Amino acid sequence: MKKIRIFLLVLSVLAFFSAVRAQSNEPLALVMTVDGPIMPPMLEYIRRGIETADQRNAEVLIIQLNTPGGSVETMLEIIQVMRASTVPVVVYVSPNDAIAGSAGALITMAGHASAMAPKTAIGASSPIDSSGEDIETTLETKIKEILKARVRTLTEGRGAKATQLAEAMVEDAKAVTAKEALDAKLIDFISDDTEDLLQSLNGFTVQMDDGERTLNTGDIRVENLNISFIEQLLLMLTDPNISFLLLAVGVQGILIEISSPGGWFAGFVGATCLTLAVYGMGVLTVNWFGIIFLIIAFVLFILDIKAPTHGALTTAGVASFIVGALVLFNSPGTPQFQRVSVPLVIGMGIFLGLLFFGILLIALRAQHRPIQTGSESLLGKTGSARTTVDAAGQVQVESELWSAEKSAESESIGKGDLVEVVEVRGLRLIVKKK
Repeated sequence: MKKIRIFLLVLSVLAFFSAVRAQSNEPLALVMTVDGPIMPPMLEYIRRGIETADQRNAEVLIIQLNTPGGSVETMLEIIQVMRASTVPVVVYVSPNDAIAGSAGALITMAGHASAMAPKTAIGASSPIDSSGEDIETTLETKIKEILKARVRTLTEGRGAKATQLAEAMVEDAKAVTAKEALDAKLIDFISDDTEDLLQSLNGFTVQMDDGERTLNTGDIRVENLNISFIEQLLLMLTDPNISFLLLAVGVQGILIEISSPGGWFAGFVGATCLTLAVYGMGVLTVNWFGIIFLIIAFVLFILDIKAPTHGALTTAGVASFIVGALVLFNSPGTPQFQRVSVPLVIGMGIFLGLLFFGILLIALRAQHRPIQTGSESLLGKTGSARTTVDAAGQVQVESELWSAEKSAESESIGKGDLVEVVEVRGLRLIVKKK
């Protein structure tokens, strides 16, 4: 019985190691999902994916792409990283209704192989100035010529029709469907899903730096390589709505800290939010002239608190805040996907106006409130005489012992009588019998 158990244990161990060995010999396909604007965090995600695919000796790296476009500089770096990869990179525009717009079109062309889902689109790759302003004619011509030269190198093996279409995407912002892209040989396949794509890639030959390579994806193991938390966080900070909210909250926190020094929490939150907002705005297409209007807005808010104008400066501050935010994020030439929500800007402006107006009301009410501290606050208070009070004496008011003098209109005050404070002269109270 004991020998049988040992035999079964040995068989289990051998089966386990055989399975592990068989699994390690299976070709591996890593699948990444790039969904959103082409920004620096996307570059780091793709760079990490290529490094991981190389370390794990993957057969192929598939980038599922859905993007409206993004930074030209980041796009060029992504293309450079992809073309230097020792693992074949396949760009797959998916799912249905996805787009490879602007910079995404060139990234698709840069893949060692490329595919699109049936109901997708690609193109509209005309450059946009990162400052949010219209590009000068000369500068526009230079950028377009550079990009057209780049797409010619990416499509030189696909034929004249593919090159002409790619150049039209840059020159005329032309966009086409998946079928039109396939007919022009700009892409290699139209695939319903990743499994269909892998079947199409099986036996397909790609051109690598070290020569041609035939892909073996018939019986392949598929693993997803998801975007990390840090990469997702940095990508979220490039959302214009998030950057705008961080900017508004950050400035508000700093102003609270300045107006009420000593508390660290508001200042810490404000500084943190401003730092994150500056990162996002450094990546986004923004017009920094809008910052001037935002500064003016908060100056008006503070002035209305320090020198109340019954809300006039606060109203002007709200208008300046809204104008500044729209100039900052929504200037002409800013891509639609990088524009801040107008209702969000108006709502935040009204919220800040109401907040400062509430502070203003509190300040005005405090100015008209009776004095609550110091000797002046004793006027009208009631106490008791601890001694006979005439030209001099002592009374107890508010649990404190005071020197007192009888007022001219008061009756005689004896020890124990109730008195009322009618005047304060330095440290002496003038009282009358109550």
